[in-house]
Amino acid sequence: MSAASCLLTEDQFLCSICLDVFTDPVTIPCGHNFCKACISEHWDVDVQCQCPNCKEVFDRRPELRVNTFISEMAAQLRRSAQQKASSSSSEQHVVKPVEVPCDVCTGTRLKALKSCLVCLESYCETHLEPHLTRAGLKKHQLIDPEENLEGRVCVKHDKLLELFCKTDQMCVCMLCTVSDHKTHDVVPLKEGYEGKKAELGKTEAETQQMIQKRRLKIQEMNRSVELSKEGADREIADGVQVFTALKESVERSQAELIDTIKEKQRETEEQAEGFIKELEQEISELKKRSSEVKQLSRSEDQLHLLQSFTSLNAAPPTKNWTEVRVRPSFEGTVVRAVTQLEETLRKQMKKLLEVKLKRVQQSEVEVTLDPDTAQPKLILSDDGKQFNHGDVKKNLPDNPERFNDSYSVLGKQSFSSGRFYYEVQVKGVTDWTLGVARESINRKGKITKTPGNGFWTIGLRNANKFYAFADPDIHLSLKSQPEKVGVFVDYEEGLVSFYDVDAAALIYSFTGYCFKETLYLYFSIRDNSHFGLGCKGDSNNPLIITSVDHTE
Repeated sequence: MSAASCLLTEDQFLCSICLDVFTDPVTIPCGHNFCKACISEHWDVDVQCQCPNCKEVFDRRPELRVNTFISEMAAQLRRSAQQKASSSSSEQHVVKPVEVPCDVCTGTRLKALKSCLVCLESYCETHLEPHLTRAGLKKHQLIDPEENLEGRVCVKHDKLLELFCKTDQMCVCMLCTVSDHKTHDVVPLKEGYEGKKAELGKTEAETQQMIQKRRLKIQEMNRSVELSKEGADREIADGVQVFTALKESVERSQAELIDTIKEKQRETEEQAEGFIKELEQEISELKKRSSEVKQLSRSEDQLHLLQSFTSLNAAPPTKNWTEVRVRPSFEGTVVRAVTQLEETLRKQMKKLLEVKLKRVQQSEVEVTLDPDTAQPKLILSDDGKQFNHGDVKKNLPDNPERFNDSYSVLGKQSFSSGRFYYEVQVKGVTDWTLGVARESINRKGKITKTPGNGFWTIGLRNANKFYAFADPDIHLSLKSQPEKVGVFVDYEEGLVSFYDVDAAALIYSFTGYCFKETLYLYFSIRDNSHFGLGCKGDSNNPLIITSVDHTE
């Protein structure tokens, strides 16, 4: 029997109902074999008594008797399979807590390699073999091991979930499509899977894009921190330099002040000592004369007194001390010292501003005027670097970008981050405005140039009055009238600063703003003679965009 069993395969001793080696095998009239319990249960459920394999129908339920030959062969194969499983246990992994176990194994359950969506069971390498070799089982759909296979079966109809309802966004079985989901948009599971997979791919791409944007934002922030640290280090270095120089100047001025006062005190003391010595000398001479006078005045000899009086020494020469004073003059010494200190501080400030101006000039950008924004009376040069006003209003399209009333024009370049700087020659222009403006500013009719309306500008009015156009306007008292104005913007810092380039002096700064829109360079000029203001200067002088002179 053992030799005969070697010629047989395990497939020949598997029940087609339970897919396991026969237990109490019985042979029915058509010749097919089943486990006694499996065929009995099958016939208990089925209305007709028929063979599950060939579908032959029997008039009456056959009497079932165990086929001892097949039973012995099945028992031997079962033992052989157990020995094989035992000998290959080193090759097959015993199931771990996080892995899916084989549903067929008895005793030690091995790790499942695949799960069957038809049988709703998971199989180890040994028990998976029928699904890989038997024609009927090869058609079953195998997937990677999954523990909860019941979740793939419709709880209502006990059928495999092989369809997807797009209306309710859920998996359904075939019977669901004729009941609860009859009018719904139902597609095969594969189509729903591919659709959702495409959505997941899109979501993943969007997520990766969001991640990339945030990584770039992190890089931007890190760069901002680096720039901030560099700026902080520069400011600290500048501050230390200025205050060290100021401290040294104060200490030097203090020492000089003390020395000056002490020197004056020494001179006063020496002068007083000289006067006192001279006075004491005169007193000594006067005492001597007084003694002689007293002695002669006591004489009773009339002849002697008269004869001696004419020979009495003349009075010693003396100084008129009435106007002589020792007056220590310290008045104004401290004031003069402080004034000198102020002059030193002014020079240090000028030097610091020169350094800062050179630093912001490193952010110079190329600037040209945008003719599509220019008010029709403005005359722009061909190179877009200068403009003034004319008397004739040109026939130009009134596009949304164009100023139609204010004598204004914007630069072509726009900025939404970083730092930028440009310079404009304003020499001889009696009325001008410079600065930056956000993209959404009003360009039609009368314009109020304030930060609230999107303008950060300064300007000259009536040839001699300077203003920062805030809300309200701020009158600027300048020591000299600038001929060239530098405009510096730090977008992230919300800073707009204006410089007198030739004097290396800060004119005014708008600080603490939060820029959210794109910024454009803003220019404005007008002929005040048209308004009867009688300004001095050549009203036809243009505003000229100039390049930074880096040679100094």
